[in-house]
Amino acid sequence: MEKKKKSLEKRILKWSLITLLVLIIGLFSIPFLFKDKIVEMVSNTINNNINATVTFKETDLSLFRNFPLASINVNDIVVANKAEFKGDTLFKAESLDFSMKITELFKKADETIELNSIATKNGQVNIIFNEQNVGNYDIAIETEETSTTTNNNSFSFDIQEYELENMEFNYIDRSSDLKLQLKNINHQGNGNFAEDVLDLDTKTEAILSLDMANTNYLHDVAISLDAVLGIDLKNSKYTFKENTGYINQLPLNFDGYIQLVDENQLYDINFKTPTSEFKNLLALLPKQYSGNLNAIKTEGNFDLNGTVKGILSQDKIPAFNISFSSKNAMFKYDDLPKAVKNINIDAKVINKTGLTKDTYVNIDQLTFKIDEDVFATNGSIANLTTNPNVNLSAKGKINLENIGKVYPAPADLDLAGILNADVSTSFDMNSVEKGLYKNIKNTGTISVNNFKYDGNDVANAFIINKTEVSFNTNTIKLNEFDAKTGNSDISVRGNLDNFYGFLFNKEVLKGNFNLNSNNFKVADFLTESTSTEETNTQNSQLKIPAFLDCKFVANAKNVVYDDINLKNVSGTIYVKDEAVNLQNLKTDVFGGKIGFDGNVSTKGATSTFDIDLKLNQLSVAQSFSNLEMLKSIAPIANTIQGNFNSTIKVAGNLNEDMTPNLKTITGDLFGKLLDPKLNASNSKVLSLLSNKVSFLDADKLNLDGINAYLSFENGTVNVKPIPLKYKDIGIEISGNHSFDQSINYNIMFDVPVKYLGSEVTSLLAKLSPKDAAEVKSVPVKANLTGSFTSPNFSTNIKDATSNLINDLVEKQKQSLLNQGKNKLNSLLNINKNDKDSTETKENTTDKIKGVLGNLFSKKKTDTTKNNKQ
Repeated sequence: MEKKKKSLEKRILKWSLITLLVLIIGLFSIPFLFKDKIVEMVSNTINNNINATVTFKETDLSLFRNFPLASINVNDIVVANKAEFKGDTLFKAESLDFSMKITELFKKADETIELNSIATKNGQVNIIFNEQNVGNYDIAIETEETSTTTNNNSFSFDIQEYELENMEFNYIDRSSDLKLQLKNINHQGNGNFAEDVLDLDTKTEAILSLDMANTNYLHDVAISLDAVLGIDLKNSKYTFKENTGYINQLPLNFDGYIQLVDENQLYDINFKTPTSEFKNLLALLPKQYSGNLNAIKTEGNFDLNGTVKGILSQDKIPAFNISFSSKNAMFKYDDLPKAVKNINIDAKVINKTGLTKDTYVNIDQLTFKIDEDVFATNGSIANLTTNPNVNLSAKGKINLENIGKVYPAPADLDLAGILNADVSTSFDMNSVEKGLYKNIKNTGTISVNNFKYDGNDVANAFIINKTEVSFNTNTIKLNEFDAKTGNSDISVRGNLDNFYGFLFNKEVLKGNFNLNSNNFKVADFLTESTSTEETNTQNSQLKIPAFLDCKFVANAKNVVYDDINLKNVSGTIYVKDEAVNLQNLKTDVFGGKIGFDGNVSTKGATSTFDIDLKLNQLSVAQSFSNLEMLKSIAPIANTIQGNFNSTIKVAGNLNEDMTPNLKTITGDLFGKLLDPKLNASNSKVLSLLSNKVSFLDADKLNLDGINAYLSFENGTVNVKPIPLKYKDIGIEISGNHSFDQSINYNIMFDVPVKYLGSEVTSLLAKLSPKDAAEVKSVPVKANLTGSFTSPNFSTNIKDATSNLINDLVEKQKQSLLNQGKNKLNSLLNINKNDKDSTETKENTTDKIKGVLGNLFSKKKTDTTKNNKQ
């Protein structure tokens, strides 16, 4: 009996293990068996329901991810529009996940499969309305309803929950130039969509931005909403139940509903702050600006209330009334000495008719007081969506030093000065857009005295002794601006011609200014970055603002740039189209004067420059030692003491720090030396030349008045032949060098024969005066290679001297032979009528022997001597 029992247990265990193994194998194998079916179901759903181009990389089926439910995952899905929205993306996501009961997998591909949940992440939804008010989201394929129900869908929705993770939603209305963006959306909801009436429990977080008519109204505002929504699917009605929403840190409660009625939407919503504490206003600010709300003492109220009621259709919006109000409020941070008091706010955003053109903003009152300084502003904006009509005024006084005493400014910020304002403006946007600035009515002034700003973003404290701006109908005039920072001072006067076109219509900012300075040190306006982030910012390319179209007439007695002192700087500077144009800019520097004409442009991906320079009476040594570009063009110039005149045309690219990129510069230089003196010991090239050429002392080269023409391109400087003089020796130099200091120069010497040694002069002495006069000098070639720091020198002077000696020997032989021929011819010229022919022949023979004896007498003597020896 016991044995049978044990045998039965073994069989049960055995078959249990086998069954478990089969189940595990089945769970792993089912996804592979059903993968083609899943792809077919997804394709059927797309083809039967969507008029759009849909792509996805792959699908995946898992029985473990949401066990006991099966999970379908679609990766990298994109839904792109067709027709009038071709090229726009309606939806894309890194992944789209569905879950369902495992039993749904055993249905046929053309049968309806019920889904339990849906989730997507890392994606984007773009809802776009074109100029004809047609939306890109209408991609459902229209089907004719028949008496026989035909179900072409592969999926039906029996969803219990859904989730969005890190999504982005963009709503773009091209007809009204409106863009609403929600990014970093994290949203989840739970509810039984199988029921006609259900409660949907939702949690939402997102970042909100809103732009309309070229104006940004909201930028990266944090919003959140935890809400239970009552959903009536039969009546398409959605009701706010338990809920708490936040705008930044401002809490809001909602009640009411939204209902779909035909093709329109019916709104009946109220919202308000749950309390009336003044902290609610500070909570509207992003947390990084408002600080710790628990550390703020407040008095008085701040109430935000709103109603939205009416139909949203193609030609109407719901009427709404949103009000902001405070009376005699104050706030004070616990760790700061002063408070902002007597805060009164009465502002409204209203639309009573449901017509967008009738939307208006009223700021009936906005006042506050710090110590005894009171500041007040009021105004209105009517016709908000058609032709906004703006009326604003501001009047009051603010001691800027108190800002850091009432508001938690950065610890390193030092701000001071007295701001006085009494201004008003009235204009409509149509006038701004059409440039009808005569319709703009501006009056008043703003002035700041004894202003001081000091912080990490400036190299030195920036101090404005006095500035005043006056507002007139057509211009904003800068009556005064006297400032200093570090060792620099600056004074500016002038006017802006179209400030409102720049402010509201994205036009360029035009102006004319006179700029004066006694001392302007560029380093006073530059900061040294310490953090990685700041370093990256500093290393980014400097851009001249595209919105500027200004003229500056500049005068500065002293400008210091990178240890170079420029005196009496004057000229006209035009800033336009991301470029600076210099006209007739002059300065005293390096003992002479420089004139500038040209431009610097930052418009392209790489900044460029194209400058003409006129240099007059500049010190050679100072110029070519302190200016990196000149040093690269003519490295040897630092050996010259004296002055020079020059014209330089140079163009090329600029580095990120706005210095010339020497590898890209092209141009030419024409220069003339004035009363120069050479110090060869400062140059390895000249020292080598003196050592290798015995008849040359480089220090005594005569450079006075010489003209040099250089051209440069692709990092190479080409030097056209330059004639020099050393005593009675002619010299000509030509060739090239590169900015990396390598050299390849040719030197031609026209060397008088007297410098070539005693052997040459001895041979010359034996020539006839006529032949000797023909041999005056010898051309000698030399080459300089290597680099300026390690030069090599070679010459053909030995070959030239040897060739000259051979020529002189040959000339001497020819001279002697010619002498012999002359004497021989005179002997042969005998009178044939001489009576004694025998005597004549004897005389002739004797003369010939005499000539030959003279030609070779030395040789006979030598022979005789040899015989004697």
